[in-house]
Amino acid sequence: MPKAIALYSGGLDSTLAVLVMMQQGIDVTAITFLNHFGCDISDKSSCSKDPFAASVKFGFQVKLSHLSDKFLEIVKNPKHGHGKNMNPCIDCRILMLKEAKDFMGLIGADFLITGEVLGQRPMSQRKDSFSMIDKAANVKGLVLRPLSAKLLPLTIPEEKGLVNREVLHDFNGRSRKPQMALASEFGLTEYPAPAGGCLLTEPIYAFKLRDLLTYNSSPDYNDINLLRVGRHFRFSPECKIVIGRREEENDVIKSLAASEDYLLKVEGVGSPLTVLRGKVTEEALLVAASLCARYSDAKNLPEVTVSVAANGNRQYLKVRPADHELIELYRIEKKTAVGAV
Repeated sequence: MPKAIALYSGGLDSTLAVLVMMQQGIDVTAITFLNHFGCDISDKSSCSKDPFAASVKFGFQVKLSHLSDKFLEIVKNPKHGHGKNMNPCIDCRILMLKEAKDFMGLIGADFLITGEVLGQRPMSQRKDSFSMIDKAANVKGLVLRPLSAKLLPLTIPEEKGLVNREVLHDFNGRSRKPQMALASEFGLTEYPAPAGGCLLTEPIYAFKLRDLLTYNSSPDYNDINLLRVGRHFRFSPECKIVIGRREEENDVIKSLAASEDYLLKVEGVGSPLTVLRGKVTEEALLVAASLCARYSDAKNLPEVTVSVAANGNRQYLKVRPADHELIELYRIEKKTAVGAV
């Protein structure tokens, strides 16, 4: 029985690609590449749908592989550039195909499959892009794209007769109607919404990441994970303030707080948890306290007492809640495009 490795995101297209191959009797092992900028599979609330529900329903295996440092490097310095925000789509695809080829060799698979659809994305899903990406990843001829295969050159598995090209598909463009019709034929009724998986495509997140990399070229993953939550303020090149927006974010901030961080809140009223990280000065502490007070339920009081915990000690600061000018002075999102916030 021929074997294939599928690049699997859990989305509609990648799931259909797997099912089309299984329909032809191909033994498919799916591989999901994880990084710090996608859906957090350990927290189902961060994913629009369970990304692995289809694998359980249709009986195919999913392997997980974390790209971690390799992926961060291409985010910082993509050879083929970023997309509209911080997304290095072409370099990302090359990296995943290289990793998938290595895995293909380990289990003795014959070829690779992806759920890519010709013309669906402007940078990475064009005929010339497919060819360039496959060549750069050293997988030329080995990547079958079942949803658009009839519009693309023959691949090695097709030439060898491992796959029947006639029952593959010719999907083209951004409409999802053909995929939805095919999903109905397979009985695939639940799948994630499109374009909701990569934080790097989101303007506000991308701006916060760009700010982080500007002032810290080698951030640790605690800093990167903190970008997912809260309002972010840049006090100085060495100092940041992050303020929770709701109770769930307060919990995340608390879990990510390092021993050297300062944690602030207004006691006795609804209050965000605020973390002050980096080189902390007296002025930075007062600004953080003022911002914390501004986003608490005590924001309309002329003066607010803010609790500050650091290094096992606690102190209290009396401050005026921040006004709009102070917020705009330090808010990292302040330079995003109009309408992005």
